[in-house]
Amino acid sequence: MSIQIDKALGVHVQALELRMQRSEILAANLANESTPGFQARDIDFASAMRRLEQGAGMSLNAGLSAQELKYRVPHQASQDGNTVELGVEQAEFSRNAMDFQTSLTFLTMKFSGLKKAIEGQ
Repeated sequence: MSIQIDKALGVHVQALELRMQRSEILAANLANESTPGFQARDIDFASAMRRLEQGAGMSLNAGLSAQELKYRVPHQASQDGNTVELGVEQAEFSRNAMDFQTSLTFLTMKFSGLKKAIEGQ
């Protein structure tokens, strides 16, 4: 009997890849906090994961498409047209980092379980 690694690991690998891409988007927002006219962007993680689970043709290796990146609406408009709000971006980045760590923990547990199964424990 063979073990299919993709099925054994579940959605956690895809979740990690998507979280990593979201980190890059949020980091770009933070880096451009003082750039006039910069429009903060983000993704809807839950809907992106649903599309991945349904196999809707979205490939993480190809990156996120423009339609999956959404513009963030600021709570308070800036005079220079920049929509980055430092507190919002920092909070989203921190939340994404914690969720990344959670997915990584789940993957570690899956690998541990697979190792025990292989060793016959």
